[in-house]
Amino acid sequence: MTGTRRLVRSELRKLGSTRMPWAFLAVLVLLAGLNAFAVVAGEEMDGSKAFVSTAEDQQSLMAFAANALSIGGLLGAIAVAREYGHHTVVPTFLAAPRRHRAVLAQTAAVGAGGALLGLVGAALTMSAVAVSLPTTEFGFMVSFGVAVRVLAASAFCGAAGAILGGGIGAVVRNVGGAVTGTVLALFIAPPLVVQLAGGTASWMPSVLANVISGVGVEVSTTAAIIATAGWAVVPATAGLLMVLRQDVA
Repeated sequence: MTGTRRLVRSELRKLGSTRMPWAFLAVLVLLAGLNAFAVVAGEEMDGSKAFVSTAEDQQSLMAFAANALSIGGLLGAIAVAREYGHHTVVPTFLAAPRRHRAVLAQTAAVGAGGALLGLVGAALTMSAVAVSLPTTEFGFMVSFGVAVRVLAASAFCGAAGAILGGGIGAVVRNVGGAVTGTVLALFIAPPLVVQLAGGTASWMPSVLANVISGVGVEVSTTAAIIATAGWAVVPATAGLLMVLRQDVA
């Protein structure tokens, strides 16, 4: 157990010692700023700001979990794939000959990173909108309980997305391919699958993220959490099996 904790701490330090998390944080700050600008400068056709007048119309806040899923996915894909692409994972496997422990530690680290990004991103967006709302005649109409749920959902979806992306990165093993695979899994494939099998629409990642955050009602919250975890576990398992069966050098 001590060895596992040491591996996880090492992976967290490795992840945090690069500029990549700061780049993702900059993107989150930019997104929050755009939301604030939309509230301050946006108007309806009649010149009013009715689009921010009710809690239902502030669903862009509540739906941030879907964004967290995507952002986490890109984080995980880049973080894992670059290690294999640059062979920096080799020293890790030399220090931890039982590769599954090293892979699981890496998965835990990218999951934690994705959760943190999701949480921070949701908090930044909420804060930006709350600060900009006084420029309108409306107040912040998302309740405290809903806000907490959105924060928790964003953290969970960020972690799930990062684990999904990390699994793809372990399979593909180059950054460009991993990012492409993650975009395919989260953005391109779901609509195509829905076109081929309409009954699957409720089980697509973005829909599940909205259910978890309280926006959607397509399935139960428990089912959405389990299904989202499944979207993360399947590629992560594939990545683990790939690492165990094939050489990394």
